[in-house]
Amino acid sequence: MGDDVSTGARAKVDEFYRAESRYVLATLIRLLGDFDAAEEALQEAFSVAMEQWPRDGIPANPRAWLVSTGRFKAIDGMRRRARYDASLNELAHHIETTTGDSSEQEDEHIEDDRLRLIFTCCHPALAEEAQIPMTLREVCNLTTEEIARALLTKPATIAQRIVRAKAKIRDARIPYEVPPPSELPERIETVLRVVYLVFNEGYSASFGTSLTRAELSDEAIRLGRLLLQLLPEPEVIGLLALMLLHESRRPARTSATGDLVLLEQQDRSRWNRAQSSEGISLIERALSMKRIGPYTLQATIAAVHAEAPSAAETDWAQIVALYDLLLRVDPSPIVELNRAAAVAIRDGPAKGLALVDELLARGELATYHLAHATRADLCRRLGKNADARTSYERALALAKQGPEQRFLRQRLMELN
Repeated sequence: MGDDVSTGARAKVDEFYRAESRYVLATLIRLLGDFDAAEEALQEAFSVAMEQWPRDGIPANPRAWLVSTGRFKAIDGMRRRARYDASLNELAHHIETTTGDSSEQEDEHIEDDRLRLIFTCCHPALAEEAQIPMTLREVCNLTTEEIARALLTKPATIAQRIVRAKAKIRDARIPYEVPPPSELPERIETVLRVVYLVFNEGYSASFGTSLTRAELSDEAIRLGRLLLQLLPEPEVIGLLALMLLHESRRPARTSATGDLVLLEQQDRSRWNRAQSSEGISLIERALSMKRIGPYTLQATIAAVHAEAPSAAETDWAQIVALYDLLLRVDPSPIVELNRAAAVAIRDGPAKGLALVDELLARGELATYHLAHATRADLCRRLGKNADARTSYERALALAKQGPEQRFLRQRLMELN
């Protein structure tokens, strides 16, 4: 095989790893029944792919090929280690005889394996503080640093929680399955939160050179649709509506050079109207059910933005009122920050700045770069350039994403 073709095949392996590795891992966990064994099998499968695909060509069904190769490598490894532990030979035989190896069978199950994995990671037998980090790590391949940033926690703490959760799943033999309908209502809240965190990481990445990670937000929306089929409750509908309404803005959120474009400066003709229309339709359905939760309220706020012809024509009084409701239903410092930004537009930057200063004084958002960026912007609008510079510098020191860093540097240059 020529060098160009070989290089292309290796690039394809890298591309598949980024896009497909968590699908393959989810299925290997189902087949092998062990997180660590599945992780090892996943790495071996991609190692074989890196060796064989440039030489033999890319298989017709790469995902099923990777699952089959990983399964074979795991069974082979167990048999080689069986000389030291006879039980491994029995386990290898059990896996070989109870899990099929046909591409058709894997294609039939593989789409549901991510949902099974989420429910396993969010099992009520696990500590609540471990459920979300475990899911974000295993389902979405987020690093401990990315998870810590999303949850405003230290990376070492996140790593410890994940290790303990894996051990609990193994020792308690927690089933790898979507729970029966009777158990869905009591378990859906954590799953919805996880799906929303996945979407947020895709919509506004914590790290890296790109503002967004489309594969994560696409996956979150796909999971949202699956959850809606399982449980058509208002908050499930509301979450899907919220994700679609936010995702509809993606085409306008960055410039041609990948730089950040703020909401008030976005070209709304570039918004995906099919997604926003579907989101608005879903939120109307959720509101008609008369049980309003935090996702439904957030989606309603997003719908107000979607229906406004421009930022200036947005009904900011309605948005502030909706944030007031949201604070009663699901109080959090992030909601308070978003409400303060809306108040600043409705009532003027001085009112918004007072709210942000009060919020920062409490210390809960001391390491959240967007809180300092919001304060900087309000100070800039009020002509308080020294205060604005201090807050922009603080935000820049905390920001980990390329487009946001460039935006903050540009703001500092404008102040100078």
